[in-house]
Parts: sequence; structure tokens; C-alpha cells
Amino acid sequence: MELPQSRAAVPRLEFLTSAGSTNDELRDAATGPDAAAWPHGSVIVTDDQTRGRGRLGRTWLAPTGKTLAISVLLRPSSPGGEPLPAPGYGWLPLIAGAAMTETVRRAVDAAASAAPVVPDPEDGSGGVEVELKWPNDVLVSGFKVCGILSELVPAAPGSDDAAVIVGAGLNLTLDEHDLPTLTSTSLLLATGVQPDADAVLADYLSTFLALVRTFIEHRADAVASGIAERVSELCGTIGSEVRVELPGDRELLGTAERLDADGRLLVRDANGELQAVAAGDVTHLRY
Repeated sequence: MELPQSRAAVPRLEFLTSAGSTNDELRDAATGPDAAAWPHGSVIVTDDQTRGRGRLGRTWLAPTGKTLAISVLLRPSSPGGEPLPAPGYGWLPLIAGAAMTETVRRAVDAAASAAPVVPDPEDGSGGVEVELKWPNDVLVSGFKVCGILSELVPAAPGSDDAAVIVGAGLNLTLDEHDLPTLTSTSLLLATGVQPDADAVLADYLSTFLALVRTFIEHRADAVASGIAERVSELCGTIGSEVRVELPGDRELLGTAERLDADGRLLVRDANGELQAVAAGDVTHLRY
């Protein structure tokens, strides 16, 4: 892929015809002897990822040419050069999820303008709904179109700053027979319109890096930067009845009320107690 719009949005973009894992490829590049050539905002992308990973070590596989695996390198430091405060790192995957949610919304809206779809009268939503599921899945009408996996990597040679790689797997043109799970979808299935991969990718990269820049400029203060409000508005998990599968085979049932200052999900359980969730698989319960 030439991807001219996407290349213009970032300082460096490498498209690989095939890759085991774009996160692995970018980590090796960003920590190797040529690390200085990979600045903040560098990207590796492929439409043929053979050993992709999801959360909790799950594999992520897709047919060639129908998805994008996107890895973005972040070297976050404050305007004065100080490292990002430790709590700030927890917001980066949420920021990525927010950026992708907004990108998918715009792609869905553009497709609807090009080929309007008459809403199903039995569909209570009134049309296609795009939302973020905490912490970083993007859903279209309840079906997953994108998942995000962030990884902390060692500091580059000669630097004290750790880096973060944010990987996203976006389903572009999967059909019903390609879907990895019954709860998955693609932009093509959701809209009935062939997506422009370069336009969608460029939109995501521009939005993501702009949000990260705002976050860093406010020294990782999610409230002052407006990031907390923006993420919360996009997050369909907030206000939903949820089941959270916690580490150690534990389960939490309750109502997701809001995010805290560190981006953790606050869930009020059956006893009325508010519990902060930093990691776990969340299911939106529909009654």
C-alpha cells in the first residue's frame, strides 16, 4: 500500500507486506541500534499479520488484505523534557480507543452519506451506534470492529525515557465467513460500503497523536486536558450493567459509573460498594 495520506500524518510510516506482529516489529526497531531513526509517532502497519496478540495473550488472526494491524510508537515526555508521570501511562490505551472510536464514527457517517441505509424499525437504536468499550475495544452496534493492545518498552539507547507501543487491529472488509467471533464485525459489514483504508488510517493516526499531544502538554492531567471528559463521552461502558472477569478467576457484577483520575473503571457492585477496576475483561449486560 502507498498510503499517502497516512504517511503525511506521521514522521515515519513503514508498510510491511506481511508481519508476525507489528508490535514486535516496532519494538525491535525502537530499541535497536537504529532507534534514533524511529521518533515519537512512528508507525508500522500491515494488512497481513500472522502472529497478532490480543489481551491476556489471546491470538489475533485475520485473512490477508481485509484488516489493518497498526502499531504506533509513543515517546511521551513533558514540554520540559521530563518523563510522563507514571499514572499517565494508563490513559494512553484509552486515548487510542477514543481516537479509533471517533475515526470509526466518521467512517460510518461518511458511508451513510454515500449510501444511506434505511433504519430497521425494530432496531431501538435508530441506526448504527459506535462506542468505546472500556478499556479499548471499539464496538459498532455492539459488535467489535477494533481491539487495542499497548505495551511498555525499554528506553532507547542514550535515553532515560520509556516508550509505549500502541497496537490496533481494525477489521476493514471481513465478511460473515471471515469473522473471528460471533461478536465481531467490520466496517464493510457495518456500512455496506468499501472503506478507504488510507483515509481511515490517516484519520486515526492524526486524531490519536493530536490527543496524545494535548495530554502531554497538560502534563498527563486527564481532567485539565479534557481527555477524561472526551473518553467518558465516547465510552458506552459507563452507565451499563457489566460483568468484569478479574485476574485470579474472580468476577464482578455491577453498574459501571465512571472513570477515576487514573482511567480505572469504577463499578458499583450488588452491595452498593464502588470498586475500581484497573484490568479485566468487561461484558456489557443487556436486559
